[in-house]
Amino acid sequence: MRSKERVRAAIAHEQTERVPSFSSFTPRLTQKLRNELDIREHDIGIHFGNDMVQVGIGIEKSNNYSTDPEYVCPWGITWRNIKNNFGYYTTIVRNPLAGDEAKIDSWSVPDPTEKKLFGEMERILDLYGGDYWIAGSCRCSLFETAWYLRGLDQFMLDMLLNEEYVNTLLDKIMEFPRAALLEYIHMGVDMVWMGDDVASQQGMMISPELWRKYLKPRYASLFRDFKDANPDIKIAYHSCGNCGAIVEELIEIGLDVLHPVQPQAIDPIETKQRFGDRLTLMGGLDIQLLMPKGNPEDVEEEVLRLIRGCGKDGGFILGGAHHFQEDTPTRNIQALYRTIQDHSLTSDSFRNPVESTRDVFSRLKEKLNLDSKVSP
Repeated sequence: MRSKERVRAAIAHEQTERVPSFSSFTPRLTQKLRNELDIREHDIGIHFGNDMVQVGIGIEKSNNYSTDPEYVCPWGITWRNIKNNFGYYTTIVRNPLAGDEAKIDSWSVPDPTEKKLFGEMERILDLYGGDYWIAGSCRCSLFETAWYLRGLDQFMLDMLLNEEYVNTLLDKIMEFPRAALLEYIHMGVDMVWMGDDVASQQGMMISPELWRKYLKPRYASLFRDFKDANPDIKIAYHSCGNCGAIVEELIEIGLDVLHPVQPQAIDPIETKQRFGDRLTLMGGLDIQLLMPKGNPEDVEEEVLRLIRGCGKDGGFILGGAHHFQEDTPTRNIQALYRTIQDHSLTSDSFRNPVESTRDVFSRLKEKLNLDSKVSP
């Protein structure tokens, strides 16, 4: 079975000969792995065993737009690269729409039809479009873009106190993912991928009521446009944290794939049991503790647990619950892909009982001499 067929079957809730996989890597980890393993493949995930290739566009690219100590991205946001013990991360230091509300009158999104924005997707489709599932993403689509521009605290207050301003800003923002992802669909991608981090590990960052007021109708409009452009297109949505309160409504407006099912926030196995006949889960593998601090045997054990708990009857694409970071040992990445590729799915794959996610992390934290309290 080719990778494209494997992913398509999984999203159609058909059993495949093995679980499809997709994980992503930070740019600096990507370079580290290329140097360490002499990887020449254009897409590094293909080298390891991904069944899908993802190309991003828009504001999701801004936090890696430059390696300069400080830079301004095309959206007018000022970012700073900050070094930590393992590498670098970026943080926003200036929000272009902070302060005076009148700034919005002269602000507009970058041109979503600019030809150079689509060059990478053209290359990926030429290289991999025949054999691999191709996803075009424009994540940080609405809510995150709004607070990146306005500032988190201020935008939270705006949603409560300034409805007219919020609607004006979100209506401006949503035209970028609409135009960009429609172009991706025209180019021939298999899936479009949106998302906003609307949850923390404890629960929603904003109330479901505010999500329904400002975000749900806009996502519903975008999803309709994408399905109208191609009824066969699949739609993915990303939110870190425990977004369980809105999953049912995401399905209602047309969602096909939920990412990343962060296991220390929302239990992948319980989520599969609850929504798995109507939704495909993508991700599920812990990158906070297991991948950076565990060993290959720990990784293999967890991969097999996720396959047993989530892999029956399709509806699951196994991978990291966010980008693998620079503190992730190469041997653990190799163990992940090796275990997936070596484990053929049969009726026996799902017979053994599955340990609970809470117990897995309690045991792992105890093994690593960490606080045994976990979030799920």
